[in-house]
Amino acid sequence: MAEVLRVVDKLEDLVKAFVVRGIVFCGEQGISYTLERDGLDASALHVLAEVDGEPAAAGRIRFAGGFAKLERIAVRKPYRGRRLGRRLTEFMVSEAREKGFTKCKLHAQVQLEKFYEAHGFRREGTPFLEAGIKHCLMVREDRG
Repeated sequence: MAEVLRVVDKLEDLVKAFVVRGIVFCGEQGISYTLERDGLDASALHVLAEVDGEPAAAGRIRFAGGFAKLERIAVRKPYRGRRLGRRLTEFMVSEAREKGFTKCKLHAQVQLEKFYEAHGFRREGTPFLEAGIKHCLMVREDRG
């Protein structure tokens, strides 16, 4: 199994990332296209994971206010349970650190709270609804 994680730097890979997000968020979770495509993609750094040439996972990072916000993290169903989500999350944190950001935030679906805790994130505040799904704010701060 050949697995490649990379920062998106060409249109073809951006389309692949959008396909992954559409399958997971719109297809599986029932999120509307207009919510999933929020207009913030142009200002984000996108990441893509492929397995044997097939788009398997994606995410984006936006940088603002001294922190990196990890967003739209999605792993297609056939690729779950292979630790791909773990590698994708660590890759995204690493990309943020390379850009000088030691603080990362994300809105985790509550059922994934333990998953992100295993990556050094901690929950802040109380759960909230986002796109009709219960989420919680999680923060990770690394020493510079």
